[in-house]
This record gives sequence, C-alpha cells and structure tokens, in this order.
Amino acid sequence: MIKILFVCHGNICRSPMSEFILRDMVAKRGIADQFEIASAATSREEIGNPVYPPAVRKLREHGIDPSGKRARQMTKQDYEYYDYLLAAEQYNIQNMLRIVGGDPEHKIHRLLDYSKHPRDIDDPWYSGDFETAYRDIVEGCEAFLESFK
Repeated sequence: MIKILFVCHGNICRSPMSEFILRDMVAKRGIADQFEIASAATSREEIGNPVYPPAVRKLREHGIDPSGKRARQMTKQDYEYYDYLLAAEQYNIQNMLRIVGGDPEHKIHRLLDYSKHPRDIDDPWYSGDFETAYRDIVEGCEAFLESFK
C-alpha cells in the first residue's frame, strides 16, 4: 500500500482538497485499495476545524464530499509512517522539515513538482481563487499518479 500525506499551512483548504481529489481519482480508477491518503497542517491554527466552506463547495461542484474531515497538525511520526509527504508550496516544506528534523529518505516534495510545470499551489484562503487551486491540485494529482506507471 502506498501511503500519502498531503500538507499545507492549516489543513482546511489545499491539503484536504488534495486528499479528497486523489481519493476520488483512485476510486474512479479502481485502485483505491492500493493507497492510503490523508492530510495535515504544519500550523496549529486550525486544529479540529472542518474544511473551509468555499473549499467544500468547490469539491462538491465536482461530486466530491469531504464531510467529516477535521484539521490536524503533522507530526514527526508521520514522516516514518507515510511514503510520500506532498506539500502545497515551498513554505510548507520549510515548516515540514522543522517538524520532522530533515528528509533523509527524500519523501517530501511539492505536489506540483510531479507536473510538467513545477510550482507552488497558491493559497485560496488568501486569494479566494478556489477554482485555480482545484485545477492545480487535479494537475498535480494526475501527474503524481502517472509517476507510478
């Protein structure tokens, strides 16, 4: 089983969107049993909070339901447990490295590093642009899955 943890600042927008988009993709491909997919935050600010309502609306527009998800903070133990720790942006990676104390196994990457156009996923909590975030996440998740072929 391939274990994936998506990470962003608060675990209420980009990382849960990534978690549920990838879950939807692997379910539609009939390979959900090959993956364990979760998400977490680098900060403590939103711990226990649900997915941000505009992110929920964007996911539901595409038939994806993130109900029940609550924000949690990434831990050092997550580094040992997960095979891939995929960040929304470079700033997240800096904080992830602070939490886990380094990346000797090279498990930490930006999600869009798998795409043809590596870049950060802008935080829609600030921009309000959940459509661009959704498209960027889909692009990254598709490229990530392609990396296994």
